[in-house]
Amino acid sequence: MKKPSYYRLFSACWLLILVLLSGSAFAQDQMAGKKPEDKSKRPSPPATVSATINGVPVTIDYSRPHSKGRQVFGKLVPYSEVWRTGANEATTFKIEKAAVINGQTLPAGMYALFTIPGPDEWTIIFNREFKQWGAYEYKSGEDALRIKVKPTKLAQPVEQFTITADASGPVRMMWENTQAEFVVSGPAK
Repeated sequence: MKKPSYYRLFSACWLLILVLLSGSAFAQDQMAGKKPEDKSKRPSPPATVSATINGVPVTIDYSRPHSKGRQVFGKLVPYSEVWRTGANEATTFKIEKAAVINGQTLPAGMYALFTIPGPDEWTIIFNREFKQWGAYEYKSGEDALRIKVKPTKLAQPVEQFTITADASGPVRMMWENTQAEFVVSGPAK
């Protein structure tokens, strides 16, 4: 038995409506997936430090984890391992001009700022591969500069990881009861 033409038309309309609705839902899901994340809602929110240090414009973007009563260095952040110097994406260090850092020259550019903490000495690393999550894809072959510094104990504990940059030169990284710093002494000649 042949179905009447209005039945086929009715079925075709329903099929078209279903296709359009499923396409619309898919498009909304796709758009929702592309919506930028509100990083300020992360447990370790982002922060930016910008300063002109001895004539060198510097910008540091990082995330600020909390210690929450945990032992940080030597436990949460293991000694002798490359650390992202914060949380989430790798911390970035941007300099507008070639600069002298702890007596060594670093060319102008954007770098990932990694550290290797130790109880008596830290290695601070400026790595060319700045677009990465954490330090999981860190490659020492991309290091532009490595410097060694001595950490100091803080008089008061710092709950949330903090980086500061002083116009007179020091860039300080502080967390729990530890501080490590390096000095931007001016533009490279």
